[in-house]
Amino acid sequence: MIRLFRKFLAFTFIGVTCFAIAADNGTNITVSGWVIDSACAYTKGLDKPIGVACARACAKNGSPLVILRDDGTIFLPIDGKTPSYAQNSKLMPFAGEHVTVTGKDYVRNASHALVIDKITR
Repeated sequence: MIRLFRKFLAFTFIGVTCFAIAADNGTNITVSGWVIDSACAYTKGLDKPIGVACARACAKNGSPLVILRDDGTIFLPIDGKTPSYAQNSKLMPFAGEHVTVTGKDYVRNASHALVIDKITR
């Protein structure tokens, strides 16, 4: 009976530990950069958008908008709720412009996702 109880405690501890490790609360961050469509950010190697009209046209065609920080780091805007919603509608008024964004940064490997709290020109 004691052996069974020890196994139960061990599995409970492992389960709670795995859950605690998996939960990521993000890091508060302020980012300055360009709102650019993801295709140009990744495939064209641009430092900033070609223009506002270009960024908006790509976003209207379905390309997700991202934040391209001045140092070249790309932040993918995500929703902090479940079920999640696309973030293009939040970013469309700023497409092709330089902005400052505050929110929570979630890092996985070298990838950054950003839950936006506030965005300003």
